Amino acid sequence: MDPTYPEFDEKDLERQDWTNYYGKEREVVPNNAPKPKGKEFIMRAYVDASFAGCKLTRRSRTGFIIFLNCSPIYWYSKKQGSCEISTFGSEFVAMRQCCEYVRGLRYKLRMMGITVNLPTLIYGDNQSVLWNTKIPDSSLKKKSAAVAYHFCREGVSRMEWVTNFVKSGSNPSDVMTKTVVQERKRKIRMMLYDIYPEKDDIS
Repeated sequence: MDPTYPEFDEKDLERQDWTNYYGKEREVVPNNAPKPKGKEFIMRAYVDASFAGCKLTRRSRTGFIIFLNCSPIYWYSKKQGSCEISTFGSEFVAMRQCCEYVRGLRYKLRMMGITVNLPTLIYGDNQSVLWNTKIPDSSLKKKSAAVAYHFCREGVSRMEWVTNFVKSGSNPSDVMTKTVVQERKRKIRMMLYDIYPEKDDIS
């Protein structure tokens, strides 16, 4: 476990004005949670989707990985429950599934007495999805993605999480969704660099 704090741009935590869309709602914090102790941490999530990756059903696959500071604590890789007709749709479903897990994890950590103040940094490589989740004035172009669209945006408006762009080459969740991944060794080392140092062969 690596307890060191990750480097990130403070601009990634900037709050937008969502008053015209979701009012002045804030994240719901459990009233019966114990008094938090200890240092605060940075929670990060990397999410990705493979569009129509299943050759039999043409369903897409969701993959995401959660970090507390620099330690990976949870990973997820599963075929989506419905067939999406666009990359935008499959990426939005993946974002929603990641946000759902993040919401539950934040609740569990608070109930264990762990300090959770900062929003979770969620990184993805689909700019259309990120634009629709973080920009208040964006418009929904596909009604089929309406539930995922509003779920993710409401979380951003409450500062439960913030979504930001990361290049595909720097997205470790890429290995959760595809069988053939460029620079697989480097991406695995982004998660398990203490176990697999640069000199080891992890092909």
